[in-house]
Amino acid sequence: MSMGQTEDEPTVGQLVANASKDLSSLIRSELELAKTELKSTAVAAGTGAGMFGAAGFLSLLAVILLSIAAAYGVHALGLHPALAFLIVAVLYLLIAAVLVLVGKKMIGKAKGPQRTIETSKESVEALKAIGKGD
Repeated sequence: MSMGQTEDEPTVGQLVANASKDLSSLIRSELELAKTELKSTAVAAGTGAGMFGAAGFLSLLAVILLSIAAAYGVHALGLHPALAFLIVAVLYLLIAAVLVLVGKKMIGKAKGPQRTIETSKESVEALKAIGKGD
């Protein structure tokens, strides 16, 4: 027994062991809490994604029905039904072509992380210089 220690006081080794045990228990508890929170968050996110999927599917059906209605609207102007559907289809193809051209132009403008590439090259050069002893 050390000079300033009484029989009721724990030793330094016991204190370290207790602290280690308490820290392990705390970490395990935090991990369990995180698992529980993530599980409920994942369920909510999955439900939300399902709702978006259903909305997308219904929107697709609406576009199809509106396309048919547009074709019959053109047919009501006096054109043959086949020609009316062809006009609507060509209109969609023109819209798709414009979207492709605009998308291609936007992708052409996209650049990589230029500053990051430059600073990375500078860092590599600096490390090479340090390695050579310059």
